[in-house]
Amino acid sequence: MAEPAGKRLKSSLPLCTAHRSSATSRARHNLQAAVEEALCAVSSLLWDGAYRLQALASVFERDDVALPRVASFFHQEALKQEEEAEAMLGYLAERGGNYCGKDIQKPGCEGVCAVLPALELLLLQLKEEVGVLIELSQLARNQGDPHTASVMKSHFLRPRVDRLKLLGDLLTSARRVGCTNDQTGGFGEYILNELQEELTR
Repeated sequence: MAEPAGKRLKSSLPLCTAHRSSATSRARHNLQAAVEEALCAVSSLLWDGAYRLQALASVFERDDVALPRVASFFHQEALKQEEEAEAMLGYLAERGGNYCGKDIQKPGCEGVCAVLPALELLLLQLKEEVGVLIELSQLARNQGDPHTASVMKSHFLRPRVDRLKLLGDLLTSARRVGCTNDQTGGFGEYILNELQEELTR
């Protein structure tokens, strides 16, 4: 018995509810509608992540927190995220797909006031993005689009593995020097800000 045409299998891929498909260019570039919609939604997810990282960087620039190297680290991560989102949009346009921008919501990280929860939030974000990119790669392969699957793995997944390793090292260092989940981990955060080489890469 075949699945109903409108039924969507359980997936962690974000949906692009406002997506308008481009049937003529899709036929020319062999881009399946499901893959085009997923690329559009993942692009929006990457832009949301970049906005969240900018908000986290601004937390550490405030006068009451003042951790400039930590703020710089989050700014650098936000720039990487923006470049990846632009690359995703470039790939979508190259393949003849449409991007339907959505309203970017408030990032939801206003309660973060210490380094440890900010790093944990970044770790969760990267893990979510890795899962979504793996699922997008599998969807593309299942839809008969090995080129998109290969691009997702080589251009978007591999760099995230290095970022996850770096982030794991930073989290370990933060816990070792005494950073806490609240704002009382002041000296540990100061040591991390001054001595952690990964913050300036």
